[in-house]
Amino acid sequence: MDPFVVHVARLRRVIGTRWLEERRGPVDPEGVIVAASPADSSVPEGAHAVCRVTLESFAGGVMATGTVTAPWRGLCRRCASPVEGMLRIPVRERFSEPDARGGGREDDEAYPIVGDELDLAPMVRDAVVLELPLAPLCREDCRGLCPYCGCDRNEELCDCEAPRDPRWANLDVLRSAQ
Repeated sequence: MDPFVVHVARLRRVIGTRWLEERRGPVDPEGVIVAASPADSSVPEGAHAVCRVTLESFAGGVMATGTVTAPWRGLCRRCASPVEGMLRIPVRERFSEPDARGGGREDDEAYPIVGDELDLAPMVRDAVVLELPLAPLCREDCRGLCPYCGCDRNEELCDCEAPRDPRWANLDVLRSAQ
């Protein structure tokens, strides 16, 4: 049984009814979310997300308001050391039932309610994917790697100097005059 599927028949009987749901399950059981490169942030394989939401019924659907929490990992954009953290994402999403006329949904931006069940998993996956850090840092003052010798400037200092651009060599005369 899917841990993110919620049976909402009782909730939808009276408009304005609320209840709290806390569900825990895998973020990506089908393996759809795959990092394009080793440098991209991703959710660790087999990691679980926690979805804590208040479900409130309204005419034609259910509103889910709360937070999604999930772990992530990646590489620091400056020094390439492993970085990990925890995402805490506020969510507020609508779930709607199919349109009585044509079978589609009246609200195209809402997640579907199928039968008397709504599936929180697509909302959780979308929230996590949108909040993954694009270019994480191990710390704000990370000094990165030396582009010439490759040493980690956070751990040691090097004496490398940037090579002079030959196109500017004629201006070096002005530096020596000072």
